[in-house]
Amino acid sequence: MTDLTAIKQAVTNAWQQFHQAPGGANADYIPFLANIPSDLAAVAVVTVQGDVISSGDADYRFAIESISKVCTLALALEDIGPEAVQNQIGADPTGLPFNSVMALELHNDKPLSPLVNAGAIATVSAVTAKSAEERWQRILTMQRRLGSDAIALSDELNQSEQTTNFHNRGISWLLYAAQNLYCDPMEACDVYTRQCSTLLTTKELATMGATLAGHGKNPVTGEQVLNPAHTPFILAEMTMEGLYGRSGDWAYTVGLPGKSGVGGGILAVVPGVMGIAAFSPPLDDDGNSVRGQKMVASVAAALGYNLYR
Repeated sequence: MTDLTAIKQAVTNAWQQFHQAPGGANADYIPFLANIPSDLAAVAVVTVQGDVISSGDADYRFAIESISKVCTLALALEDIGPEAVQNQIGADPTGLPFNSVMALELHNDKPLSPLVNAGAIATVSAVTAKSAEERWQRILTMQRRLGSDAIALSDELNQSEQTTNFHNRGISWLLYAAQNLYCDPMEACDVYTRQCSTLLTTKELATMGATLAGHGKNPVTGEQVLNPAHTPFILAEMTMEGLYGRSGDWAYTVGLPGKSGVGGGILAVVPGVMGIAAFSPPLDDDGNSVRGQKMVASVAAALGYNLYR
């Protein structure tokens, strides 16, 4: 039985201790993100029973960014299955930055992980669709089913991203040239950019985590969103590459599958128990929320959750 009193105490303490922690800076290469107030901070837990506990700015809508990769991976697993995902995209950490072209060059233009940009663009292309609009709508619907129906595209953020995504366009063409992309390269890049441009709250992010923790069942809506057999593959990918260059350190110190986004979100999953999410815009050099990491790690430690203990 989940101890709600202990969870509330852990969430409150994490926010009070770290919501003003120093260090980091907003992502400045995307104009929309550079202008988000850097003092925002929130932490939330959603249990597999559907309990929602939060502290701070937990209803503020922020950019999902790379956390969207988890949702599209989930959809690709439903569409083409785990073996095809592993063979066509990969299941290995790259050991290089999330937007690395060198990682492609070193591995015969195979992206290796669906949680780096090249692999995420390839994952978008692997989703079953007859048009760009169908591809996008299926991905948006998956985000909503995992989190909440209120998750929506920000036209302002999308415009900001679409006018600065030249690096990802280059990655898309490299994948296409190597026959590791499964639709038109600019369609894949456009839809990938859109999927990163939705807004969600910390509570909705924690709900996504709880859905993964509950073998694909959303505890708030009650919907069985995913094939339960697929969630271990998602959590394995999150463990290997979820926090970019800090994924190994995160596994070593926190011991939970995680995913970050340059919008300031951090998600961790306690399988069978809960999702823990945090948000604060200032990022470390790897692109992970400085305060978010501290808040999520604090909650996990206070409640005694670490897969390796």
